[in-house]
Parts: sequence; structure tokens; C-alpha cells
Amino acid sequence: MSKRRIKKIAIIGSGIMGSGIACHFANIGVDVLLLDIVPRELNDKEKAKGLTLNDKVVRNRLVNDALMTSIKSKPAPLYHPSFKNRITTGNLEDDIAKVADVDWIMEVVVERLDIKQQVFEKLEKHRTPGTLITSNTSGIPIKFMSEGRSEDFQKHFCGTHFFNPARYLRLFEIIPGPKTDASVIEFLNGYGEQFLGKTSVVAKDTPAFIGNRIGIFSIMNVFHVVEELGMTIEEVDKLSGPVIGRPKSATFRTVDVVGLDTLVHVANGIKDNCPDDERLELFTIPGFINTMMENKWLGSKTGQGFYKKSISAEGKKEILSLDLKTLDYRSKQRAKFATLELTKTIDKVADRFKVLVSGKDKAAEFYRKHFAALFAYVSYRIPEITDEIYKIDDAMKAGFGWEDGPFQIWDAIGVEKGIEMIKAEGLEPNSWVTEMLDAGSTSFYTVKNGASFCYDIPNKSQEKIPGQDSFIILDNIRKTNEVFKNSGVVIEDLGDGILNCEFQSKMNTIGGDVLAGLNKAVDLAEKDFDGLVIGNQGANFSVGANIGMIFMMAVEQEYDELNMAIKYFQDTMMRMRYSAIPTVAAPHGMALGGACELSMHADKVVAAAETYIGLVEFGVGVIPGGAGSKEMALRASDTFSKGDVELNVLQEYFLTIGMAKVATSAYEAYDIGVLQKGKDIVVVNKDRQIATAKAHAKLLADAGYTQPVRRKDVKVLGKQALGMFLVGTDSMEASHYISEHDQKIANKLAYVMAGGDLSEPTLVTEQYLLDLEREAFLSLCTERKTLERIQHMLKTGKPLRN
Repeated sequence: MSKRRIKKIAIIGSGIMGSGIACHFANIGVDVLLLDIVPRELNDKEKAKGLTLNDKVVRNRLVNDALMTSIKSKPAPLYHPSFKNRITTGNLEDDIAKVADVDWIMEVVVERLDIKQQVFEKLEKHRTPGTLITSNTSGIPIKFMSEGRSEDFQKHFCGTHFFNPARYLRLFEIIPGPKTDASVIEFLNGYGEQFLGKTSVVAKDTPAFIGNRIGIFSIMNVFHVVEELGMTIEEVDKLSGPVIGRPKSATFRTVDVVGLDTLVHVANGIKDNCPDDERLELFTIPGFINTMMENKWLGSKTGQGFYKKSISAEGKKEILSLDLKTLDYRSKQRAKFATLELTKTIDKVADRFKVLVSGKDKAAEFYRKHFAALFAYVSYRIPEITDEIYKIDDAMKAGFGWEDGPFQIWDAIGVEKGIEMIKAEGLEPNSWVTEMLDAGSTSFYTVKNGASFCYDIPNKSQEKIPGQDSFIILDNIRKTNEVFKNSGVVIEDLGDGILNCEFQSKMNTIGGDVLAGLNKAVDLAEKDFDGLVIGNQGANFSVGANIGMIFMMAVEQEYDELNMAIKYFQDTMMRMRYSAIPTVAAPHGMALGGACELSMHADKVVAAAETYIGLVEFGVGVIPGGAGSKEMALRASDTFSKGDVELNVLQEYFLTIGMAKVATSAYEAYDIGVLQKGKDIVVVNKDRQIATAKAHAKLLADAGYTQPVRRKDVKVLGKQALGMFLVGTDSMEASHYISEHDQKIANKLAYVMAGGDLSEPTLVTEQYLLDLEREAFLSLCTERKTLERIQHMLKTGKPLRN
């Protein structure tokens, strides 16, 4: 049997989901054909232009408008604006025959069975046998959709459910139909993980599948607990957000974003189609929700839901909250609980759950009620919606952004304690849970030899979770493979001669201990190993240097110590580049400031596609001082030889720093010169990142890596460039585009990147530029305005513009 490859896909339906899915396939390099229906009447603009229904621009209007709306939306559905060129649009009358040339047809039309069946009937007339054909339904039974279709159609047909937005939410549910060939499911499972960067979960053909069945239950349960305990929406959102590893939007803000009507539609679907669900009463819509539906308070799409933007009499913008008792909007109230205060020093979310359910206040009562209902509910969904425990956890983490799935939370609290909570609420867990304890398994998950195992109900034993061989899970190997540890890093042996240096500081900031750990990692690798990866699996790679430390030294006027600290940072970055072993950085999420500098000094970067990287130091009133300013001058110099006007090239690199540009994907990082084409690579699935980085470190080592020679050939332009920059900043300050302090920072950067006020273009060493950079950084730290900016950033987490 030949290997199946997806070179071209047809997406049928260009609504929010269809266009979003089309964009994500374009993100990974697939040629996309996006089709929708033909308009039945002209709009006013078309009438004014004298167009007819036969004109192509009219016939493709719906699909083109939908795609452009998607591309312009925030957050962006494309990794890079140019990727839209991979999408071809058309309509279902003129272009349907083109589906004969694609490898996969995906239907994403309105959620009505009769319309989907009509679409499939048309598609089958043109579909080439053997072509994959799937439906992105969120709940219509798969078995009904393919009725009456050919044997080949049914064999290659199943459900493939993306979550919105398709680029960002990682859950990819695959739902077999009654006649789906096993090889199709196996292919899609692997394709979703490897190519689409998703968490692939094979689900049974039950209403709402896995993610929405559990997710909607969780939200509906919260609605009923809120009524029972008389809680406010602020209290619930405080309790159900980041403190328990959920998104900042928590519960009510999430519903506003998704749309109350969407939630009610899915909840009613479960209520109507799951008569045997033991908690069916929880899917009954509460009275306050019905009132909101009648009032069309559906959330963001209607301008108001549980929250509402308002402008006060004084013209001040304010977000009002809905009082669930009176259903009137009021000013937001601050929520505070003693139980939450006890978790402030607990960094790891999983370690908080025992504390949260043990408190004496309303928060702890909320958690006990909520988790008890959730634990009982998920226990009864096996084997109804899936046979495997880990699939429920995977679905909730990937589809709803939970850091820990229901069974992982239950493990964190303790299985026996969870049963006790369930019974306290007058509920019972499914019998297999107590049978698991009787069989000697005291938890749903275990780790053995660096691999994750999960309890298998039929076998009554812990079985290895499949699909791990492509991943390196640092949580699983940290204790057994630890080579060195301090308060800032853990250095692990990844095997095959490659070490990993994992940041462990708060928000993975880079301070003294992290720098010491990085140097230690290079020492160890040079002595006994072949290569080094700098990577972690936290929420973000690193938010940059520890600016609190810089602030304290500057306030205390400890300039000698600050000078030494900055030099230590610079020297560590240069050590990354000029060590005797290959270094590979693996940034993901936020990789800002010092983290960007670190990445730029590795021999290779293996970046996650979702990497938001840039030199942001201007926001706190300084220039990049950890070799970033030097590096941008060097990269500009390396580009001079390509024939561009040298001053223009240098200006582009200067503006990247001066405007504190941050790439919104790894692909955009190529545009701003932070990543380098031909050297650095991008991986779509973050779970594969450490393993891929390790493989590239080993490749570099096996190819005969030689310690690089320090650069002495960096071309700087001297007074010619400096004059241009100073004229530009004078003009910008005079026109009030930048402040006087902004001008001062820009002029310091200009001096560094021009190589000082040399009389003519000159070749200099990297150390020459590093010394200029450090001197400029230190001088800015003496400025009152700079200290104000740093203090503001430390307090608010946001840059202050003077």
C-alpha cells in the first residue's frame, strides 16, 4: 500500500471554522482549495458597478469575503501573511470538479444533517476513490452523515473536529464512522500530531464527542453551583482561571467569547440526545441564562453578556459585570479568598489542588463541589465516550486550555480523597474507580523509566500511553536524569550524548542562577557530552532578564556590580556561541529580551511555531545589553555583502530594536532578523520540540562540530550611520512622535550599532561592540526615567511610554 500524503486539501464551507482551518493547513504548507456557495442576489456595491450574478467576482464573493475577514481577525489565523497565497478560492458550482485533484476533502458547512448530506452527494460525483473525506462537525452523529454513500466513500469517511480558533487550540478529535477503515483513523491520528501540531484524540460517535461533552458539563455545573452558593461572576472567574491552570478568561469571560447561544445549543443537544446520562438535570438551562438569551445578551458578538463594556459619565472606559440575582449591570467587584492566599507561594498548579479543597471558606466549598461533580461525571463517561482515561485529559487540555485534565487533578488531590468528596455531595463514582484501588493502583497515572503510564480499566493495570516515542517529556526524566541543579536551572541528560538546560526560575526569568546554570551546562557538555539543548516545557520559554535585579542595583547605585552582571550576561551569551560543543535553543511561547538574545547566540534555533520573540528592552528604557545590540549590528554587517544599500540594511535592524518588534510566530521572526533562514527551523508541534532540538544537536556533533573562531570582521559604518540615525531621532522628537527619553535611548543604540563615531567604515571585533553596548546600557540605568519605566514594568507587567 502506497504512503498517503496530503499535498492538497479542499475545504467546503468558508465560515469562521472553514476559513480558520484553511489558514492552518496553509500554515503547514498544504495547498488549499476553499469553496462555498454562490450568492443568490447582488449586493449594493455590485449593483453600483453594473455586475451580474454571472460575474466571477460575484460568484466567489461569499468565499472571498469570509476568507479576508478571517485573515484580518485577531489573533491572526496565519503564521505569516504571505501564507494566504497557498489558498485558492472558488464556489461549489463552478469549481466543485476540482476536488478530484485533492488528497483530502473536508466539509465545514452549517450544522444541519440534511445540508451536509446534500453536500456529500454533490462531492461524491467528483471525488476520486481513495480520497479522504471528513466532516468538521461538533456533534452530529457521524453514522448518519454517510448513509447512502458508496462503500469507498464510507470507508474513507469520518469526523475530524477542530476547535476554534484552529491555529491556536490544539485539540483534533477524530470520530470513526461505522465503516471507516482502521488505516484512515491511524493516518489521521498521526497526521494531526506530526503535521498539524495538534493533540489527536480518537473519540466515539457520541453527542458532543469528548471535549465538548466534558467541557460543557463543567461550565453547566459551575452555573448551578453559582446559584447554590450565591456567588458573583467575579468570584467564579477568580477561582476558575489561572489559579487552577485554566485560561485567564476563566468561566464567564470564556462563555462571552464563545457565545452564550453556542453554549446553550450544545447543552441542549446533550440533554436531548443523551437520555441515559446520570447527570442530565445539570444540562437544564438555568433561569438567568434563559433571560440572557431572551435579551440577546450573548457575549462579545452582541456587545454584552456576563460582562459589558461601558463609558462612564466622565468618559472613562469601564467593564461592568452582570449581577446574577438582579440581572442588572454594575461595577466590577474585587474577589478575595483566604484559601487562594495559601497558594500564592505554590508555583506548580498541580500542587495547589490539595490546598484548594482543604480550606474553610466559600472558595474551598466551591472547589469541593465542582471537582466532586467533575470527577464523578468523567468516571461514568468511560467507556461511553472513550475507553481510555488519558484521552479525556488530553481533550480537556488541548481543547479548553486546561493545564491538568480531570483525572490528573483527581490524582493531585488523591484518588481516595476525591471519592470522599464525591460521596460528600451525595454522588457515587463509577465502580471501576474503587476496583482500581482494590487492584493495587492508587493513582490513574504513573511514570516509569521516563515514560507515562495510565490505568487500563479492562486489564486492571498501568499500561504505557502510546505515541510517546516521538516526545521527550522533561517532567518524566527530570529526577532520574538530573546531572546538575541550582535554584535557576535543572540540567538533564537527554541521552545520546546530549544535555538539556531547563530554566526553573519564576516565569523562567534569566538571573544570576540561570546564567551560572548555563555556564555549568556548557562546562559539563564540553567535558563529558557532545551537545547542549536549552529548552523547557513551561508556559513560556522565558520572559527575559530579571529586571528586578537590575532595578535594585541601579537604585542602590551599585554600578560596578551592575557592570559585572551585564558583562556576565554578555560573556554567557558568547559562551553559547563559542563553546566546543553545538548549542541548540528551543524557544516557545514568549521568548523576550534576554531570552531572544540567548536564542540568537545558539548554533541553531529549533523554535515552536507559536513563539513570540523579540528584543523588547526599549519598553523599560534601555537597549539590549546581553549582546543583542551587538548581534543585530553583526547580522546587519553580514547582510551588507548581498548588494543592498548598507545604511538601509542597518536601519532595518536598528528599527527592529527601536520599535521593540515582537514576532507573533516563529515564521515572522525570520522577517525581523531574529531567526535566520537556512540555519534555524520551526516545529509545529511543541511536544516534539525538545526531541527535535536534541536530534539537531546530535546531527551537528556527528558532523564534526568545531569550536567557531571569534569574529573580528564586523563591518560598522561609523559617523556616516550615526549621523543618519541622529538626524532621524531629532526629527521624530521634534514632531513629538517620540519623547525626549525615547530619543536618548535611540541615540545610545545608534552609537552602538554604528560602531561609535569612527571616521569611516571599519572592521571591528564583537568584543568592541559588546563594550559599547554595555557602556550604553549602564549609562541609561542612571536615568530617572529609565528607573520609572522599570518600576512600572515590575508593578504592572506592561511597558510605560514617557
